[in-house]
Amino acid sequence: MTLTLTVSDEVRTLVPGFTALVIEAHGLVNGPSDEASSALLDDAARRLAERLDGRTPDQDPHIAAWRAAYTAFGAKPSRTRNSAEALARRALADGGLPRINRLVDAYNAVSVAHLVPVGGEDLGRISGAMRLVRATGDEPFLTLAGGTETVEHPEAGEVVWCDEEGVTCRRWNWRQGPRTRIDDDTVDAFFLLESLAPMTRDELLAAGTELAESLEKLSPGARITVRDPE
Repeated sequence: MTLTLTVSDEVRTLVPGFTALVIEAHGLVNGPSDEASSALLDDAARRLAERLDGRTPDQDPHIAAWRAAYTAFGAKPSRTRNSAEALARRALADGGLPRINRLVDAYNAVSVAHLVPVGGEDLGRISGAMRLVRATGDEPFLTLAGGTETVEHPEAGEVVWCDEEGVTCRRWNWRQGPRTRIDDDTVDAFFLLESLAPMTRDELLAAGTELAESLEKLSPGARITVRDPE
């Protein structure tokens, strides 16, 4: 069954020009980071450095657009950075990008190389449809604090991704919850690439195509489709 993802009118009104791309994959083979997934991350860090050419990530026009979007719903972009900016900063710092697992490494590499927020969720842990909405403030968000599961709530008006059980990602693409994240046992997943102007549709599709190709190489025989959310 194909997962349904919708973007609410209130989010589209808040940030006109928001575009997303969904990659749904079945029959994946995950596991600990390996030489192949590490190579993707190393190449992404190299491409990022070439793209920025001495600039900081926040000076990139696409990252600047995300900072403006965060400000629009009341977040402080220098304190809670979108996932692409946060990863880019780590890629440029001593120690470089973290190695998580093969699938997460693959989508993190695309995020860094293209400076586009990319998220991944385990399809088997999603409850019902996925929606991008402005929160009421009552939605539950399961997270970890000091290694212990705890429930938080988003701020009223915050942009969040959620399913029927609650929030899956806070502040649009800032912090993913552990309930639906991809782990070593994941076999079915979806990946979401999110863009704002000035990133073009062709540039977003190029990033999505690269991720689909990486997934096919890491998981030969996986069934992969690329589509728009509703």
